[in-house]
Amino acid sequence: MDPENQRREVAGVSRIDDATHALWDALADIETSRVEHAREVLLDGLRGLVDAQHACWVGAVRMDETLAGDPVRGWRPRIVHHQKTPQTTGTAETAAREQVRQLEAGEVDLSTVRTVSFAGSWRTHRLVDLLPADWFEGEYYRRYYLGQNRVDAIWSGVPVNADVEIYVGLYRHCGHPPFSQADRETVAHAMRGLRWFHRQQVLGHGLAIGASPLTDLERRVLSGLLGGLTDKQIAKRLESSPRTVHEYASRIYRKYAVANRSALMALWLGQGG
Repeated sequence: MDPENQRREVAGVSRIDDATHALWDALADIETSRVEHAREVLLDGLRGLVDAQHACWVGAVRMDETLAGDPVRGWRPRIVHHQKTPQTTGTAETAAREQVRQLEAGEVDLSTVRTVSFAGSWRTHRLVDLLPADWFEGEYYRRYYLGQNRVDAIWSGVPVNADVEIYVGLYRHCGHPPFSQADRETVAHAMRGLRWFHRQQVLGHGLAIGASPLTDLERRVLSGLLGGLTDKQIAKRLESSPRTVHEYASRIYRKYAVANRSALMALWLGQGG
């Protein structure tokens, strides 16, 4: 390799490493109760690492009962979040809901089947890594990629436990080049170094309890508990009574199979469970 090109390549790798470490540090500095803000920081950071124009975050659970022949082996998305960015078409969430309805009806695209086939392992793939050339000529790609101004994607799958996974999708819009192998490796490295963070995310969204996620009110109580507020302070914030807050806190402890607030915090910080 030409010395000048080699110097530029080394400098490029160094910049990516610095940006990755800055992202990790930024996430570590966010208060544990600010789950949704932390998720946005993650997606913004990953987009910046590989020049992606859009990102989404999916929390999936494996249901206890599955239909015979289910191509995705009982895995179902329970939280689908698409970032709102200046480049977003505005129909991403509508398209996502349509895709979920199709999956529930048993109409599962090959891209989903291939992604779920790796469940239980850390993985990061580009579309071209997973799918044959004729898939890019099909209706699904035309509708949910080109129709949403997307030309390519990187999907990263994170196994949190046997029944819960996180998927992060990063998209390049039309007019941009497809993702490179180096882009894939950059995302894989950034995601793999955040095991603690992914655990916090699923706990904060109530996904670690499988098919019975936290209710909105339980999630607000959880935020107060993790923020160190007393039952009385949480009750004031929610315009409720301390007794009601105590009852909700007890439900949360049962769902996470812990005995008290300190055990919940230990679980949240990855020190137990």
